[in-house]
Amino acid sequence: MNLLLAEVAQATLRLADAGVPSPRFDAEELAAFVHGVKRGALHTVADGDFDARFWEAIARREAREPLQHITGRAFFRYLELQVGPGVFVPRPETEVVVGWAIDALRAMDVAEPLVVDLCTGSGAIALAVAQEVPRSVVHAVELDPDAHRYAARNASGSRVILHRGDALAALPELDGTVDLVICNPPYVPLDERDEMAPEARDHDPELALFSGPDGLDFIRILSKTAYRLLRPGGLVVVEHADTQGGAVPWIFNEEAGWVDAADHRDLTNRPRFTTARKEGA
Repeated sequence: MNLLLAEVAQATLRLADAGVPSPRFDAEELAAFVHGVKRGALHTVADGDFDARFWEAIARREAREPLQHITGRAFFRYLELQVGPGVFVPRPETEVVVGWAIDALRAMDVAEPLVVDLCTGSGAIALAVAQEVPRSVVHAVELDPDAHRYAARNASGSRVILHRGDALAALPELDGTVDLVICNPPYVPLDERDEMAPEARDHDPELALFSGPDGLDFIRILSKTAYRLLRPGGLVVVEHADTQGGAVPWIFNEEAGWVDAADHRDLTNRPRFTTARKEGA
């Protein structure tokens, strides 16, 4: 074992003691970041090249600063995104949500599907859709100025059309024409703040997290915005907390003009997102 791997082993123990959920992965990821190598190549770093800044990074993670804020990057499906303070860090469970949307778009009999990503944050969802559905036209909307700046950096050079504004009042010029609306909205109930992981509670923007007493205030209004934007037969895809799988589909009910409302599970078999179709074609 070389020096770096020995230090990673010690760092793993420190992170575990601090309650970090994935201590070994995070220690290796920080070692790779500091030393400019892949995680699988840590054994190739010569002892003389060990960089003491590794322990500075470990101390920050030990204090529960998000790993992605320390490295400045987050991986999402096939993307590497710039992230940091002021923008919501995309989560692995959202990749399943986006995967469903991509499959649905590919199955549509539409040459150039029109997609709107509301509350885009870092731009992860919009960029993944644009990358994996090459003929799609993707609009992304973000209100928070800090998050919008990250989205602009990530979307630079892409086909994503980024807008700064309120997701709930966005893009009236597209009313009745959109094929799919997707959103990872704020959905944490206000009284659950103290139960959250420090990485989210202390570092993710509150605008991206909290939404009323039951966490569903934003989704209730979002259902009306999605209905406004979608063409007849268009689809909405909305992420939610794993405790909300019984409630969110009822928001997209037939009286409100929706059909085929269904809830879906993530890779851990937890309720994760709701889909529905606007009545019509």
